[in-house]
Amino acid sequence: MFNSKLCQLLNIKYPILQGGMAWVATAELAAAVSNAGGLGVIGAGHMPPDALRAEIVKAKSLTSKPFGVNIMLMSPFVKEVMNVVLEERVPVITTGAGNPGEYIPALKEIGSKVIPVVASVALAKRLERTGVDAVIAEGMESGGHIGEVTTMALVPQIVDAIQIPVIAAGGIGDARGVVAALALGAQGVQIGTRFVVSTECTAHENYKQAVVKAKERSTVVTGVSTGHPVRVISNKLTREYLELERGGALPEELENLGAGKLRAAVRDGDVERGSVMIGQIAGMVREVKPVAAIIDEIVSEIPKVVAAVQAFTQA
Repeated sequence: MFNSKLCQLLNIKYPILQGGMAWVATAELAAAVSNAGGLGVIGAGHMPPDALRAEIVKAKSLTSKPFGVNIMLMSPFVKEVMNVVLEERVPVITTGAGNPGEYIPALKEIGSKVIPVVASVALAKRLERTGVDAVIAEGMESGGHIGEVTTMALVPQIVDAIQIPVIAAGGIGDARGVVAALALGAQGVQIGTRFVVSTECTAHENYKQAVVKAKERSTVVTGVSTGHPVRVISNKLTREYLELERGGALPEELENLGAGKLRAAVRDGDVERGSVMIGQIAGMVREVKPVAAIIDEIVSEIPKVVAAVQAFTQA
């Protein structure tokens, strides 16, 4: 059904990647996405190497399909974590918050595909020269750490600037978003928020229900003054954070306020004092479903969306 370079590159059925969300993207979620035909991704976040190895081993026990690991290059354990993915021969590595260039030769040696997340044309061009296999062009609609450009503006500019496949991310949660991304020149999409509200996601039920209850304007962006903006659902924590930020608080004070708050939301279910990192499509997500049902719904609707677009030209 999909004549996509990305599907051929990653040996997957559908050009759908699952976002490597820290604390949320566990082996259970990654395996479910891979089993359903996409590419599941374990979010390493700031995991120590032993914890990541355990997740990779668990994923291997749950799926025989390709899956990936997302590595935050700012992690204090980044070198040890890279050693783990090399030893475990993880098929796909996505990266964020930095340049994976120094690790590419070793990853290529074992056959891993390297796909960094980018938020600018300049970074995409620079990383293409380092030999990455594709890039994820992530717009500011995404949850968690974001850039400054929208997905619709960012994706076609990156597509025009590089030769390797581009994966669109940010604001995509249904067939309409997938078709729009393909129309912009992307070879596939990365979806995060929609997969949070899935049966297989191990996030606390409070976290999932916060997404289900969210509207199109429920998210805010914090941390702009620190240079590390983050999109989250508005709650008591964000109101305190934004008040401090407007008052000129130092980055260290703001970082201390946010420390450990993602885990508090995802694992402990504290959605008022925790950090609920979710994208702007949260208002489109209305119920918890199995991953297979989510992907089947998206894929089955794509021909209908395409037909509706084609109808405009048949006058």
